[in-house]
Amino acid sequence: MKRESGTLTELARKYGTDKIDCHTYTPIYERYFADLEPKLVFEIGVGGYGDPNQGGASLRMWRDYFMSAEILSLDIYPKDIDEERITIYQGSQTDESLMSFILNGLEPDIIIDDGSHVCEHVITTFEILFPYLRDGGWYVIEDTQTSYLPELKGAGLTTMQYFMQLADNINYKERIGEHKATYLDENIFTIHFYHNLIFVQKGNNTEESNQLINNKRR
Repeated sequence: MKRESGTLTELARKYGTDKIDCHTYTPIYERYFADLEPKLVFEIGVGGYGDPNQGGASLRMWRDYFMSAEILSLDIYPKDIDEERITIYQGSQTDESLMSFILNGLEPDIIIDDGSHVCEHVITTFEILFPYLRDGGWYVIEDTQTSYLPELKGAGLTTMQYFMQLADNINYKERIGEHKATYLDENIFTIHFYHNLIFVQKGNNTEESNQLINNKRR
């Protein structure tokens, strides 16, 4: 969809975000977001590492693409970026109390994790933030290639392993035997996997099985 401000790819190149060229994320994003008019977008990671005046490219891209949206962001480093409709907080993406403070009373339409990419951080952040997401909204995880890098995948589940388990759990009603449904089981409507990119949509997932009752054969 060509907006007045330009396509997402054009805006990505205008502001110099690596969501195009280095990666090919923006054409995929446009498949999902072209017809959306979100009120609140929350992206983890500002960019520019420790330089307080660097980064913010993708935040500017989202601001111009979603003309009515407020853009929130969080970075581990302090940032001296003060622009219209962009608000940046400093702190850890796994700090649950900080996330509660930032999102108190808010329901983001879109959450994007472009933060540390450490698998443990990605998983913890998802479990903290997904409940805040608006029903029908999208949670996106970028740069899932870190699942295969020894220095970032850690000793536990990798990002890919974790989300593949969640994809399997979409069918929790079809399992024979005892299964205690979790919040994520009941509220993840769909998960889509791309090269280095995952989209998770929030929605009601309590449809009963046509084969089982309470995970037992009829």
